[in-house]
Amino acid sequence: MTEYEVYAVKYAHHERRASENFIGGDPHDGPMPLDYFVWLVRGEGREVLVDTGFSAAMAAKRGRQHLRCPTEGLRLLGTAAEKIEHVVITHLHYDHVGNFELFPAATLHLQDLEMRYATGRYMCHECFRGAFESEDVVGVVRRVYAGRVRFHDGDAELFPGISLHLIGGHTMGLQVVRVATRRGALVLASDASHFYANMEQTRPFPIVWSVPDMVRGYRRLRELADSPAHIIPGHDPLVLERYPAPSRGLEGIVVRLD
Repeated sequence: MTEYEVYAVKYAHHERRASENFIGGDPHDGPMPLDYFVWLVRGEGREVLVDTGFSAAMAAKRGRQHLRCPTEGLRLLGTAAEKIEHVVITHLHYDHVGNFELFPAATLHLQDLEMRYATGRYMCHECFRGAFESEDVVGVVRRVYAGRVRFHDGDAELFPGISLHLIGGHTMGLQVVRVATRRGALVLASDASHFYANMEQTRPFPIVWSVPDMVRGYRRLRELADSPAHIIPGHDPLVLERYPAPSRGLEGIVVRLD
């Protein structure tokens, strides 16, 4: 059976409070920062990148702490950005699709619904478009015209042992990635659950397209994963505490999830 290695690579950080991370706030408000990751899936002679992060310029624009270019983190794992052939874009928010131009050989994998959402009528409203960057979206459209985007309509097998699953909720076309590993079926949840607490306590994150879809998504994550411990949230600093670094020199930067 195919078994892949899976790595989370931290590239940025943002200090914020717990009240900002749940609809309705948090009665026990206090510090609850976000970490920003990209994820590398490696095995069977292939490397698949999940999301591409954002640049230092975008970090300055949005008040985030940029620690390193995601490509630098990948280099620490021996992976050259220019050689990656497949990039899964979980959704088109600025922190998941920025830097896509740094992967010139890659085909981008995206849900039909996500492109519809990011280019359609809902972007007339700030409450929906706030986490998108128009230049990122336009750049992906150009990539479509260059023949370098593969669209998916719901769940799909990308390769044996790697599959994509439409969740929605956070955005209309959010997808997650299920990966076969030596410890079982792992799910890279991306923003289907920013933190462990969102899905474990059924307390949705405030940036949301559909609250019912987001809540149903928590159940779907559990169905896809071998156990709740096999679900990797998209922005939780606890990921760096719960999983080991591949080597001492990568502590605080990369953890191995498989």
